[in-house]
Amino acid sequence: MKTTFKYITLFAVIFISKTLQAQNVHFVQNGIIEFEKRSNMYALIKKKINKDNETYLNPAFDQYKKNNPQFKVSKSILNFNKDKSLYKWPTVDEPMNNNWLSTDVLADLKNTVATNFDSQSSIIQKNVYEDVYLVKDSVRKINWKITDETRDIAGYECRRANAIIMDSVYVVAYYSNQIAVSGGPETFTGLPGMILGLALPHENVTWFATKVTETTVPEKDLTAPVKGKPTDNKGLKAILLSAMKNWGEYAHPIFKAFSL
Repeated sequence: MKTTFKYITLFAVIFISKTLQAQNVHFVQNGIIEFEKRSNMYALIKKKINKDNETYLNPAFDQYKKNNPQFKVSKSILNFNKDKSLYKWPTVDEPMNNNWLSTDVLADLKNTVATNFDSQSSIIQKNVYEDVYLVKDSVRKINWKITDETRDIAGYECRRANAIIMDSVYVVAYYSNQIAVSGGPETFTGLPGMILGLALPHENVTWFATKVTETTVPEKDLTAPVKGKPTDNKGLKAILLSAMKNWGEYAHPIFKAFSL
């Protein structure tokens, strides 16, 4: 009887301790997240090589690998509060690489994305070659599958979720419910917490948070972009398909990149 009572008492102490810990968990609802985007240029360039261009692309690729790192790295910022977020790129110019092989639509993609969580809408400023478009539409609906896998990102425990978007793009996301905002980098949202890690494995690109700062974000730092030719997702798709109708097999990866 004494042993049974001892175990019951121990269980009660553990239960109360866990309950108090849960009650004391602090949930972030305002702040700034710094992301690092890494594009595997070796993999992206290799995909462009085929029997029609291998004669000149293979030597150019070998030379590129001698003089350039495998990954192209760029920095971005996500400002957020519980109602909205603004994903943007710093105005500071990044070092230029004059090698023509280093140019890639997906690696160089720099959308500005304003998301309104209440209305589930977004305004995205997209640079499509010489043109700038302002795409106003509802947020992307993603059918996430949450897993039991976890990892630490920028000091936050994150849970993994997987999805397929645009019929063929495999997405891996890591979100933290300690940041009680259903946001993320680029146009990726819809999980029960902030996405701090994002990977498109077959597209050879990742976004991972390097720093999370809890702070009150001024309204001006959440203001949606206004510059660009107005359209919506359907309109942008029509524009892209029309512009690329004669590009053959080269059009598909470019269309995917501009549609993210």
